[in-house]
Amino acid sequence: MAELVALEPRIPAMSADALATVERVEAERALLKQVPLRTNHLIHGGMYARTVLIPAGVMITGVAIKIATILIVQGKALAYIGTPEPLPIDGYLVMPASKGRKQAFMAVKDTFLTMMFPTQAETVEEAERQFTDEVDKLSSRRDADCNDVLITGE
Repeated sequence: MAELVALEPRIPAMSADALATVERVEAERALLKQVPLRTNHLIHGGMYARTVLIPAGVMITGVAIKIATILIVQGKALAYIGTPEPLPIDGYLVMPASKGRKQAFMAVKDTFLTMMFPTQAETVEEAERQFTDEVDKLSSRRDADCNDVLITGE
């Protein structure tokens, strides 16, 4: 029988040094060929959920997140969350994630990331502006053909 995973660890707000580390990695990785990531967006019942699949062997950096969210990870990856050592993730994990963070993930195996939060947004663009001021860095903004969107109106 499968076991539930505890709601720890959590992803804390990151120090200025930790945020700068991710920004340096992001700048270095921007010089490399980018892997298109499909983003699934769902707005339903006052919630926004955004899911991406990181293929095995791919590293991504996230945008600066300015609100608290829940982050659900399924797969096998190493996550840089501002701690001295990367957080190993293997399996299914639901984590509270604080505002003031910008993570990097290296997928060891195909890994799904789903971020969700309460919202009154009626469009994906409104929801994206709610969680980050770096909307221009979102893969969902770079390639509209890589987005699947469902807005139920409920």
